[in-house]
Amino acid sequence: MLVGLCLAVAIAMPFLLAALLNGGALVRARESARAGFVGTTTCAGCHAAETAAWRDSDHARAMAAATPASVLGDFSGNSVTDGRHTATFRRDGDRFVIRTDGPGGAVADFQVSETFGADPLQQYLVLFPDGRRQPLPWAWDSRPREQGGQRWFHLMAQEPLQAGDPLHWTGRDQTWNFMCASCHSTGLQRGYDATTDRYDTTWTEISVGCESCHGPGAAHVAWAQAGARADVAHRGLSVPLRDSSGGAWRFAADDPRGIATWHGPPRQATAAQVETCAPCHSRARPIVADPLPGSRFLDTHAPLLLVRGEYHADGQIQGEVFEWGSFVQSRMQRAGVVCADCHDPHSGRLRAEGNAVCAQCHLPARFDTAAHHHHAPGTPGAQCVSCHMPAVTYMGVDRRRDHAFSIPRPDVAAAVGAPDTCTSCHAGETQGWAAARLASWHGAPRGEPHPALAIHAGRTAARGADQALSRLALDRTQPAILRATALSLLPSSSTRPVGEAVGGTLFDPEPLVRAAALRALDGLPPQNRVHATRLLADEVRLVRIEAARALAAVPLDAMPEATRPAFARAWEELLASERVAAERPEAHVNIAGLLVQRRDQAGAEAAFRAALARDPAFLPALVNQAAFEEARGRPEVAEALLRRAVSAHAADGEPVYALALLQVRRGRIVEATATLEAAARLAPDQPRFAYTHALALYRLGRVDDALAVLSRHPRHRESLIAAATFERDRGRLVEAGRHARAALAMDPYDREAAAILTEIARPAPR
Repeated sequence: MLVGLCLAVAIAMPFLLAALLNGGALVRARESARAGFVGTTTCAGCHAAETAAWRDSDHARAMAAATPASVLGDFSGNSVTDGRHTATFRRDGDRFVIRTDGPGGAVADFQVSETFGADPLQQYLVLFPDGRRQPLPWAWDSRPREQGGQRWFHLMAQEPLQAGDPLHWTGRDQTWNFMCASCHSTGLQRGYDATTDRYDTTWTEISVGCESCHGPGAAHVAWAQAGARADVAHRGLSVPLRDSSGGAWRFAADDPRGIATWHGPPRQATAAQVETCAPCHSRARPIVADPLPGSRFLDTHAPLLLVRGEYHADGQIQGEVFEWGSFVQSRMQRAGVVCADCHDPHSGRLRAEGNAVCAQCHLPARFDTAAHHHHAPGTPGAQCVSCHMPAVTYMGVDRRRDHAFSIPRPDVAAAVGAPDTCTSCHAGETQGWAAARLASWHGAPRGEPHPALAIHAGRTAARGADQALSRLALDRTQPAILRATALSLLPSSSTRPVGEAVGGTLFDPEPLVRAAALRALDGLPPQNRVHATRLLADEVRLVRIEAARALAAVPLDAMPEATRPAFARAWEELLASERVAAERPEAHVNIAGLLVQRRDQAGAEAAFRAALARDPAFLPALVNQAAFEEARGRPEVAEALLRRAVSAHAADGEPVYALALLQVRRGRIVEATATLEAAARLAPDQPRFAYTHALALYRLGRVDDALAVLSRHPRHRESLIAAATFERDRGRLVEAGRHARAALAMDPYDREAAAILTEIARPAPR
């Protein structure tokens, strides 16, 4: 679904509203003849049972032309309002029309071109003259009336979104062609033209058909037509998903755990099954254009790690991140379980109802008993999913379950500020109560510290975070996504644990970990990144492009001569991976930053122009181009860009802060101090702004004012060091020591704090 997922900030281009008012030329995307695709109808000729199961699936109804047969919503002429937004829904013959605010804020009629999804809600798309398809913000709740359904509702009811906002339904963050198309249609080619900023998006099949998973079917059809006698690998299927190893999950009679294990030869399709589902069941950035099914996931996508706001520190889903990121944290995935072990791949339904699906591998006599779950049989608490698959509701009505299959740890959840499944049901109880109850049933938790504690420490810059993150990153018994996340959270300071973590994972067996280790090299001087050249020819594309990114600032003549051709190839792959999102301003900002590091000023300038052509107020473009212009000796141009950013983003402290730093560098310290105060006022929770404001006050001789500003962030290391230095310089050694010890408590390896303490401990000269 579209509205629940936003990849970046952008604004909508103006559209030809007049064309929409009179019906316009709403030309449907034509069916394309992408090489090798034959269509579900062809497959159905031999695979009737699979086709019948598929026809009522969410995949089959992922998208459809808007017809009386596909539209579920009530278009009988009724008007709906939620206090912020209003719309009218009517039918004109076989046309379905929604009247609401559109581009520029004008209220107009918009004809529905396609339906989008079916259960538990259905959205509606509008085709604009430039080829963009945009989802209307009003969705139809398709659940039964007794469940609260059969009604219109606004997907962002609490947001007073106006036209021009990137999240308004006409904005770039809601463009179907970029945000959702590749997962809702088969054989899709996005067809974006960067020169005209238009789309000519085509598909081989409007919904998710057989070839979305099995790949182009022409070779398989040829095999079948040859009488199935031809000696063709995998029967001509480009994505072989069927396991023909002859193995099976079986319970061992002498295993007291009651958990099935795989018996027989290794499964042949384990990786292929998960990686076929991964691109559409994960939050991930495409790194190639229009990838075909069956490609290795990390050759086509850069998945989101466990970032704050999208995942809780204990790995639970939080934002709309779908299933892959939690599933790859699970013991199930590491044991070889695949999606089709639980879900019928054609209907999408579970293999069995309730606890029976888990009982395929977890002996009911051991697990489906009150002795295990401690709830009355037949109650919600006795369901496996209630404890091991907590759910989050997205888009108002779409309840989705976490696929990490984790063991409830309310004690860990309490430590990292996450919800837990026990108190989600027992709302009147505390997490401490839940932890005590679990301990009384199953004993105290055993083993190493939970990975969540390290991730939480990294997110909060807690004392000893570098050591905890290093241990997690180096622990090969932990899932790759946790280890990669630990690397992404390492502090920029070059402590011994940081060095050990990066050095110990740069050539890790897991490609996701290697890629994260390369990203962690950003904190090193360019001359210390040269050993990353060994990964420029890695077998996995994501690793190659991250190696090129890490080496962007390294001059070619500083690389071993034998690696230079590999760098050239990986560099082109890196730039191509950014151009995949050429319609987005942030892609051009990324390209500009890379070209700046390669000292390509003309290329960087062109990339900044391309970003601002797509969004004249795009903040990262304005701020980064200002830094670029200042670096090449054009401070007046830089200041003009920053003032433009401040004007466009009046409530944002970042452009104000950037302007203040420019003023400092130009020697306008009094003016800069006032600007820094404004930045800190706009972002009172940002310690960096307050810290720099305090330094400016100190330069003006206003020491007490500077210390007062620093005191606002008593857990910010740089602020503590500055306060210790200021107090030391004016002879208040007790206060200086207190601040230095507080900094040292946060990081025992803090050399600056240790040096201050050593200095003030020396006897005063006679």
